[in-house]
Amino acid sequence: MTHLIDRRLNDRGKSAVNRERFLRRYKKHVQSAVKKMIGERKLSDLEQGGEVRVPRKDVAQPSFGFGRGGDRERVFPGNREYSTGDRIPRDDGGAGGGNGTQGGEGDAQDDFVFSLSREEFMQIFFDDLALPRLARTELGQVQGTRTIRAGFTRTGAAANLAVVRTMRQALARRIALGGALADERAALERALAAAAAAGDAHAVAAIEEALQRVDRRRRGIAYLADPDLRFRHRVPRPEPVARAVMFCLMDVSASMDEEKKDLAKRFFSLLYLFLTRKYGEVDLVFIRHTDDAEEVDEDTFFHDPRSGGTVVYSALALADEIRAARYASGWNVYAAQASDGDAFGADPARSARFLRERLLPVVRYYTYLELCAADGDVRPSSLWAEYERLVDTENGRFAMRRAGSREEIYPVFRELFRKEASA
Repeated sequence: MTHLIDRRLNDRGKSAVNRERFLRRYKKHVQSAVKKMIGERKLSDLEQGGEVRVPRKDVAQPSFGFGRGGDRERVFPGNREYSTGDRIPRDDGGAGGGNGTQGGEGDAQDDFVFSLSREEFMQIFFDDLALPRLARTELGQVQGTRTIRAGFTRTGAAANLAVVRTMRQALARRIALGGALADERAALERALAAAAAAGDAHAVAAIEEALQRVDRRRRGIAYLADPDLRFRHRVPRPEPVARAVMFCLMDVSASMDEEKKDLAKRFFSLLYLFLTRKYGEVDLVFIRHTDDAEEVDEDTFFHDPRSGGTVVYSALALADEIRAARYASGWNVYAAQASDGDAFGADPARSARFLRERLLPVVRYYTYLELCAADGDVRPSSLWAEYERLVDTENGRFAMRRAGSREEIYPVFRELFRKEASA
């Protein structure tokens, strides 16, 4: 009789196969629900799972209903309205199988609620996106370890006991030790039969005593002994870790208000989450600038107020200096710049030239997000005009977009990293 044991790591009342089938069948509905959820979440909760609501009408399955036709006889106790032979009119509810939505106002059906884990949420979130020029060939000196199987050992933890291999060793030992005793017993039994046939009582007694000694020795063979134990042996194997560094450059001059900084933070957060799914280790470098640039921590980068003019060249020069000093080899370099494009004098041309000659040759991907006014004023800035010349000449290393409201950040991000844009 065959016994099937399901050892899949599923929660009680849940099935991984059914969840995968549901996500595959209603992928578009779940994606739209996730996009709506993103706009309502805080940045700190962005990568968590959650419950998505799918309209029940979109997941409803066809079913058959049975009408109320045919001849029926029913008894109505306490009848005061009908007499024998009267006909009772048919109900106006229609032919069976309704959804229960009649007789009320509005949508009487609740949405279907489906819980997504963190991994499922992030998979749907970044499903059709890809990093242009993605490469994991730059392996750093940091070595990660991965445990691999390395045969069996005679000592180990009880949790690593290899039951099948242990029982095989025990059986082999019992066969090896018991085989000679079985042959000896068979020879004694033949001798006993010969002595009994000859009528030699003294020899029969001696042979029976020898048989008892052989039986005691066979019973003394342990069913399982310490030499039989075998444990699964695992050893750590060092593996290089693919690493990436993300440079976040932001203009914090007087023209960058808190709303624009919030938009930049949302864009940087999306890019960071995306990189963590592609690389084993991701470093962040925050560089803010007005007329001069400085490296700061994340809290200072987004919240510490500062005033002054805008000189983009200082930030680009500092980023290149940090890259050469700390991330010259073994790192995949990505950079994201956010600014309103309001730069002084010859700085836009100088910055574009420095970007083309120094930074773009050593980065995997450089994105520029220009934060324009929310009222729809999209007049090209001087920095935008200079950067625009780099788009067609850098073979996919450089991309630029505009955004003016929170709702535009996620679509802009998807446009920058859609799979069709991969080089």
